[in-house]
Amino acid sequence: QVQLVESGGGSVQSGGSLRLSCAAQGPTYRAYCMAWFRRAPGQMREGVATIRSDGASSYADSVKGRFAIAQDKVKSMLYLQMNSLKPEDTAMYYCAATSKRYNDCSSVTFWDYWGQGTQVTVSS
Repeated sequence: QVQLVESGGGSVQSGGSLRLSCAAQGPTYRAYCMAWFRRAPGQMREGVATIRSDGASSYADSVKGRFAIAQDKVKSMLYLQMNSLKPEDTAMYYCAATSKRYNDCSSVTFWDYWGQGTQVTVSS
């Protein structure tokens, strides 16, 4: 059973930076698409960024130019560099993975695995 374990969350002031990490642990698993999602209290889950096995990435409009998704397939790691953080970025952040092939990872409707989440809090 593959487990996704997020880390790197915390509390920062507006304008600060954080780097989230997601480790895929367990049997060898070749993810085709991986993604970061977030969910703020009282709000629906929102897709933040996706990355395909070949490195193609996509971002929500709300984070374009501020966040960067990256992967290290050798280490089975997924990252999210978050810069210029705003209070509205406050949320629980989750990573997800699927081995199914999609032309566009932002169109994935079912993810094989989810992490437990890491909290990001941005104060003004």
